[in-house]
Amino acid sequence: MPEVLRAALALAAAGVPVLPLRAGKVPFGNCRTCEGTPPRCGGRPVMKSAGPCQCPAPCHAWAAATTDPHTLTSPLWASAWREAVAVAYHPGGAGLTVVDLDNAAAVAWARENLPATRTVPTTRGEHWLYQGAMPSSNAVRPGVDIKSLMQYTRWLGPGTGRMAVLPAAVRALLVKEDTTPSRGEVASSLPDRATWSREVATGCRHTERYVRTGLERGLALVRARAESGAGSQAFGVARFLAAQHTACPGPCGLAAIGEEIVTAAVSVGVPESYAGRAVANGLETAVERAV
Repeated sequence: MPEVLRAALALAAAGVPVLPLRAGKVPFGNCRTCEGTPPRCGGRPVMKSAGPCQCPAPCHAWAAATTDPHTLTSPLWASAWREAVAVAYHPGGAGLTVVDLDNAAAVAWARENLPATRTVPTTRGEHWLYQGAMPSSNAVRPGVDIKSLMQYTRWLGPGTGRMAVLPAAVRALLVKEDTTPSRGEVASSLPDRATWSREVATGCRHTERYVRTGLERGLALVRARAESGAGSQAFGVARFLAAQHTACPGPCGLAAIGEEIVTAAVSVGVPESYAGRAVANGLETAVERAV
């Protein structure tokens, strides 16, 4: 039995869907029944699920990943395993998300901004594994890819460290900046929102001056990103300001702080739905890191 198949069967027994990789560390091509553009078999619609194609061969890249030992050891897979140079797995199928850090700078960024979790060394960087699945996306920031649903990842070993639950900080990486209005376009009106005051922060240990100063500086940072990046800036400001209150008995009026950040982001063209998600994720991330 090829060593790669032996490793694949061990992973499959642990509930991790696997597939073989050929030279170049890429999946094997579709069989003659499935080949073509679009595939003659009908393919798997938008590669979001595994049907209608029921081909028993290792076709359709990540969608061929399986935990079935009978499929893995079947004659149709045998030739692939003989030529395979590595084993890949489908993170989303195992309920996992892999943050693929492609270089030292990306690893340094992750250590500063993401919760510690199980890590696996790669040739140039690291894989950070989290419990929980999410959509995949490449280049969410320099040197950082998200691999979970609809993607495969090369198996490089079990790694070290305790695996953490997928945090909001990772989910936030996937939210794409929507385009801002063109120059000269003015938002006709903004909805009324709650503002922070001592009345909504009866359990805050900070002075009103301290809170207002930090908030105003944060809002200025968001408003300064009128061309692009205001949504991401809103996430960062929300996370930073919320982190200042993790030692307070509460309540600290974080919802009102969030509303003011959303207002600032909307004022420079960020769609309200995106701004709301970014700020909510920022507030949640600060709480998660504190815990």
